[in-house]
Amino acid sequence: MDLAFELRLQDFEMAMQDVYDFFYDVNAHLLGKGLSRLDDMLRPAIMSGVLSDMLTTSLAKHSRALTENRYHNGHPDLIIQGAYPDNAVKAGVEGIEVKTTRKAGGAVDTHGARDQWLCVFVYQVDTTSEPARDRAPMTFTEVYLGHVAIEDFRRNPRGELGTRTATLHRDGIRRLRENWVYYSD
Repeated sequence: MDLAFELRLQDFEMAMQDVYDFFYDVNAHLLGKGLSRLDDMLRPAIMSGVLSDMLTTSLAKHSRALTENRYHNGHPDLIIQGAYPDNAVKAGVEGIEVKTTRKAGGAVDTHGARDQWLCVFVYQVDTTSEPARDRAPMTFTEVYLGHVAIEDFRRNPRGELGTRTATLHRDGIRRLRENWVYYSD
């Protein structure tokens, strides 16, 4: 397994635990106030964005060589410490893009096909158990980290108002899945 950029399995484990701890603390507080869990309040796209940001921050904290890209909406999310001025780059190549999705298998939309290291965390949220206070906590079920190339993507057509995206095609997602970091049944 090639983890790239001196990442270790425990970096992923600690990053996921940081997220679990945050959701436990926040949800315990919210439920104590008679409110809904954060998992239930956030729309799926917002939840995915929050998780991506949290995991990026936590991986940077635990990593030996990576730091957060300080360029607002820069790419990739994690970059090699000191590779770019002020650890900020609009569109760099030395680092890892972090994505999250509820889709088993790790298929996720990106804002463009690129040669890049891509890390995808797959998670699940219990939205159906009743009463809601007894719902299972958000859990990560899969983590993939692999190098993908422009030719591994398909472009997704969008309407006049939609944002252009790209998704790994069948062979691209197969290549990403070959580098699984974590998988839970």
